[in-house]
Amino acid sequence: MICPRCGLDNVPGIDQCASCQLDLAPLDQPVPRDRVQSDLTERPVRALDPRPPVTLPADAPLRQAVRVMLDQGVGAVLVVDDAGRLAGIFSERDLLQRVPDAEAAAGTVPVARYMTPHPETVRPDDTLAVALHKMDVGGYRHVPLVKDGQPVGVLSVRDMLRHITQLCKKCGGAP
Repeated sequence: MICPRCGLDNVPGIDQCASCQLDLAPLDQPVPRDRVQSDLTERPVRALDPRPPVTLPADAPLRQAVRVMLDQGVGAVLVVDDAGRLAGIFSERDLLQRVPDAEAAAGTVPVARYMTPHPETVRPDDTLAVALHKMDVGGYRHVPLVKDGQPVGVLSVRDMLRHITQLCKKCGGAP
């Protein structure tokens, strides 16, 4: 990137001009190249009308968390503290990778023991690109939406794929 202050041709992606130390980060924003990229960088997460959160208290037994996930047809439940603030997320992946067989069979251990604490979140006004980036980098299939620390929804990879597919159909398959 060429520094607007001193004219130095800096290495692409550098955050600060190597000559005059100007902060280049705000000047080096990606530019959408097609309608899909434009939509993802401009549309807020709330526009997808994300599913309301399915929540459980941290002391809920594992058995209850699994039952709720099955009954509600969701891949994750949000774990909240006594004030209703997000404390963690418990997903199918947590069940498969973290819960030993004996404890899964008994199901009496609190879900908080196996949840992912302090999960990555998005706000309803964040763009779809922000949410998609967090999901991609973290390998998450579900990201809680929070407003003032309170869960207000859950965004899933399926929601994102459905939106992008519909967007591509509207574009006639062309970007």
